[in-house]
Amino acid sequence: MFRVSPEGFSLDGRPVRLLSGAMHYFRTLPEQWPHRLGQLRAMGLNCVETYVPWNLHEPRPGVHDFSGTADLDRFLTATREAGLHAIVRPSPYICAEWENGGLPWWLLSDPGVRALRCQDPGYLAHVERWFDELLPRLVPHQVTHGGNVLMMQIENEYGSYGTDTGYLRHLARLARERGVDVPLFTSDGPDDFFLTGGSVPGHLATVNFGSRAGEAFERLAALRPDDPPVCMEFWCGWFDHWGDDHVVRAPEDAAAALDEILAAGGHVNLYMAHGGTNFATWAGANTKDPVTGERYAPTVTSYDYDAPVDERGGVTEKFRAFREVLSRYADGPPPEPLPLPPLLPPGRVELTGSVRLFDVIDRLSPGPTCAPEPPSFEELGIAHGLVLYETTVPGPRGPYPLSVQGLADRAHVFVDGRLAGVLERDAADQVPDVAVGASGTRVGLLVESMGRVNYGMGLGDRKGVRRVLHTQQALHGWTARPVELGHGTPDGLPWGTGDAGPGPVFHQGHLDVAEPADGYLALPGWTKGYVWVNGFCLGRYWDRGPQRTLYLPWPLLRPGRNEIVVLELDAAPAHPSVELRDAPELG
Repeated sequence: MFRVSPEGFSLDGRPVRLLSGAMHYFRTLPEQWPHRLGQLRAMGLNCVETYVPWNLHEPRPGVHDFSGTADLDRFLTATREAGLHAIVRPSPYICAEWENGGLPWWLLSDPGVRALRCQDPGYLAHVERWFDELLPRLVPHQVTHGGNVLMMQIENEYGSYGTDTGYLRHLARLARERGVDVPLFTSDGPDDFFLTGGSVPGHLATVNFGSRAGEAFERLAALRPDDPPVCMEFWCGWFDHWGDDHVVRAPEDAAAALDEILAAGGHVNLYMAHGGTNFATWAGANTKDPVTGERYAPTVTSYDYDAPVDERGGVTEKFRAFREVLSRYADGPPPEPLPLPPLLPPGRVELTGSVRLFDVIDRLSPGPTCAPEPPSFEELGIAHGLVLYETTVPGPRGPYPLSVQGLADRAHVFVDGRLAGVLERDAADQVPDVAVGASGTRVGLLVESMGRVNYGMGLGDRKGVRRVLHTQQALHGWTARPVELGHGTPDGLPWGTGDAGPGPVFHQGHLDVAEPADGYLALPGWTKGYVWVNGFCLGRYWDRGPQRTLYLPWPLLRPGRNEIVVLELDAAPAHPSVELRDAPELG
């Protein structure tokens, strides 16, 4: 049995120091899990921690997916085969710089859900049905059932969000009723309001921080004297936003902070030990002010996190510094790091096929929806992608500004088929001097969604546009054509050379390889868009950086010919091509 006491943890009667590292199965491909887990063991860790993102596993209400990257059972089996204990955080909400903090987008389209992360009956009904599906899959992996899962989380950093402690007790009760019998815990910042808002009497409270371990553990002990000192998230690196600088943390600084945790008798979970990648449209977003939800900041595709095991699974200077610290506290010497798979040679892939989005939008969209005001992405039934909103402005009338309210997140504005401007959330919100002739003017907005906010009061971020005005007058009579993007190359693309005219363009080329190997794709000269390899979406790119390359994992390739598709939203280079590079460029 795994037991918790003020002195620490014990497993089958023997004391155990938790030396854990975060690795998210959903940010790495299944074929790579054994390698990444082996690197964690080689660093000196004895445990791996992972979240469980609800929205990955239930993309639509009642439709569940536990296959491929979502094969949680396979991942937990791999952790045991790697000789690691496991900590699972199956909260409805996970944060994790993940789309909507792990909450499914379709909760936002259910009128019965009035509030998230509280005792709202509509929300809890969905949570209970989700737990009915999820928790029976976790129960056999508990140490109490012969598995390796030591603990499970109740909710994630709830003290940073709300004060409905009855909601937390309800989640704990749901877990117990469904067979979870290992210790349950919460994790929050070390300040008093975090801990009093986010912890549950009778269950372990842990703290999250990046430095000053002594102060954090003192605050925890003042409020929870019977709990051992556990840092559930030691922030040894950080994540990046589009348009900001790349964030790194010096290895010697991070190693000293890790040593402080362990020297104080603490238990630790490195966040992240291995970051991985926000494939497809799974990258979340933050707001610069988490209290007001203002100043939107979307997260980049890479989740390298400046972690000790990098995005490709390689060991870093930080890995070596951590291994030296951990060796003083581990039970015996760690194994040697595993070698990396081969890299593709540098080169260039010409993209010779193309087709304009507007020429195939009727093939890609389920059909137009008509509404008095622009319907949201959620009302249109799509998670992410593009929606073309169109209406006619009656005329004649003079030139007035065309303004957009509630844009989430970026819009190309077309006036009678010509691009009139590009608007962005928290930036330019109008096109000046739009004149209307006697027969009226056709206005179109091609709206792109970026990640939904995953932390703070911006949670529950709806996509689309709320209202469009010409001068002070609201425009009505809209049609909306949604195109969902992210999970699989759009079907039905008649490749040719259709790159003349306005609007986004799909580009296609082929990469020939003798054997699958890792690579890094760079898109110099491109502006903003999405990349697919053999139908798998690597994620978004954007020339504002800091990320300049996309990691291409070897399992996505096959011997021979491989398809690369790029959807460029703004402007492609004169001779479209992508580069293969032998090193990442994250800023």
